[in-house]
Amino acid sequence: MSVANPIRARTVWISDIHLGFKDCKADYLYSFLSSLNCDTLYLVGDIVDLWSLKKKIFWPQEHYHILLKLYELADNGTRVIYIPGNHDDPLRRFDGQKFGPIEIMHEHTYQTATGKTFWILHGDAMDTYMQYDWITQFTGDIAYNFLLFLNRWGNRFRRLFGMPYFSLAGQIKSNVQGARKAIERYKNQCIHEARAQGYDGVICGHIHSSDLDTRNNFTYANTGDWIESCTALTEDYSGQLRLLHFADKVEWQETPQNTTKNSAAA
Repeated sequence: MSVANPIRARTVWISDIHLGFKDCKADYLYSFLSSLNCDTLYLVGDIVDLWSLKKKIFWPQEHYHILLKLYELADNGTRVIYIPGNHDDPLRRFDGQKFGPIEIMHEHTYQTATGKTFWILHGDAMDTYMQYDWITQFTGDIAYNFLLFLNRWGNRFRRLFGMPYFSLAGQIKSNVQGARKAIERYKNQCIHEARAQGYDGVICGHIHSSDLDTRNNFTYANTGDWIESCTALTEDYSGQLRLLHFADKVEWQETPQNTTKNSAAA
């Protein structure tokens, strides 16, 4: 898959790739990584889906190529920082170590080009505050798997008719009241914890819901995922953050930020 518009950035964040899971959009991700030219790349957790691999071995060549591309970026001068998530939790025991040229960190403090400090973490630690009962978790898993089924087959039909990728699962999820409330609770908890620690912003993943909100002089950014939305967060050399989504095979579009007149972009 060729790339029309190379992406130049100071820093890029991606998360929730879920290599080893059948719904990983590895072809789109490979196109993105091939277009990328950045100083630092953060892998914000759930890069390899060890949960899925325990159930069934699924490792097509495209997933292997993603790992090779990440190593290639690191070898060519990009600082690659891997912050493991809940699906690749065993890697957390290697906090502070390296896998070849890739650094492993449990979490990280990042300073933007404008001097603001951001807390970088996967975000599964916030599940402790979400108070899910087992019935909600069980029904949620079933509903989510069904959404991915719809997303998978819906986009296969779209491809047959020459239509671009569309996150049907994300669209449905954003219109379900219970899902919206859970996403909002997660977001508010991340903001609360980051503010309490004195950060100017927080960047996370985990819930597969991309967001860039700079209201109230604080930045909440969720990098989204490569299962549904195919999104990435970037910072340019002036310190401006952008949330990009894969709108077509080789084209990227900026997602509008949630802002108010008093907001301050990072």
